Formats: sequence, structure tokens, C-alpha cells
Amino acid sequence: MITVILVIHVILAICIICAVLLQKSEGGGLGIGGSGSAGGGFMTARGTANFMTKLTAFLGGCFFLTSIVLALLSSNEAPSIANEVNKTIENNSIKEPTVPLGN
Repeated sequence: MITVILVIHVILAICIICAVLLQKSEGGGLGIGGSGSAGGGFMTARGTANFMTKLTAFLGGCFFLTSIVLALLSSNEAPSIANEVNKTIENNSIKEPTVPLGN
């Protein structure tokens, strides 16, 4: 279960990176659709910007949800490191002090 969600989480991260890089910045940057004809006439510059903004927000929300699910699943799966250290210390500690014999 965790593996499937982790794979989806990584795919979402890659998609967010691509969506952010494809957005048109104020200076032009790596954005698509620089002038009116560069977009191929499929979508206007404003329509592309709105779509990319909504897509990025959707992908970010999904990424956030998968992060929460992974955190919840991992907390149920493995015990706390602090608890493990305390158990080890209790098991290895000597209950009664020993007195050296044969001095």
C-alpha cells in the first residue's frame, strides 16, 4: 500500500515540476505560448494561464494529500526510534551494582 502511494507521490512531484516550468512567468522564462501565434491557436494566452494555474493547484493539493497519507501510514507501520532506544537501554542496563571480588 505504501509503495503504491509513494509511486503516485513521486509522479505528482514530477508533474508539479513540469507544470511550474511550463507556466509563463512575467519575464517570459520557460513558459509556453509567448505570442498569440506561438501557442498554435489552440488556447489563448489567458486560457492557458488559467488552465496551468488550476492544474498546478490541483497537483499541489494531491501532493499534499499523499504526503499526509504517507505520514499516517508510516507512523502506524514502524515503532518510534526513541522507544526502541529506551527498550535497548533497559534491557542492557544492570539492575544491581556489582562489587569487585578478589582484591
